[in-house]
Amino acid sequence: MTTDPAARSASRSPARRLHLLLVFVLGLVPWSVQTFTTGSATFLFPWGLVGPSTGSVTTITDFFLRFTMGLPDYILVWPVGVACYLVALGSALSGALFGREDVRLTAAGLLLAGVTQLEVARGFSVQPGRTAWPVGTVLLWAVAGFLYWSRASGRDADGSSR
Repeated sequence: MTTDPAARSASRSPARRLHLLLVFVLGLVPWSVQTFTTGSATFLFPWGLVGPSTGSVTTITDFFLRFTMGLPDYILVWPVGVACYLVALGSALSGALFGREDVRLTAAGLLLAGVTQLEVARGFSVQPGRTAWPVGTVLLWAVAGFLYWSRASGRDADGSSR
């Protein structure tokens, strides 16, 4: 850890904490919502699947380590998206802790995670009686755009000049 006061204060800047908060919250919201003609729904989070009507929760590790037989190709991009998200989260965490975030890496991780969720939603939507909404794609891309363009415009996310 550096003893330079300027470097320490940069790592604690409100913009870097805001980046981390925005990226962290993306891990708590559903990335895909599948609705069924029966009226039920399933939420796909980066950490697992939730069926609110039944109260069932299947973690991503259970899904891929226990229920791996015959998985369709479109679902296999789910963990790829999670890996991209974790890269973005690591970059934002590095910024908040050490003042060393590469916003391009954070934004790219979020953009790629959003692309994977389009494929997941497409795959679920072609099944009879089901529609998938790529909520995560919209949120991941919105945060990526906000982070990238706030830095590219020469201003931090909190509005202060760099």
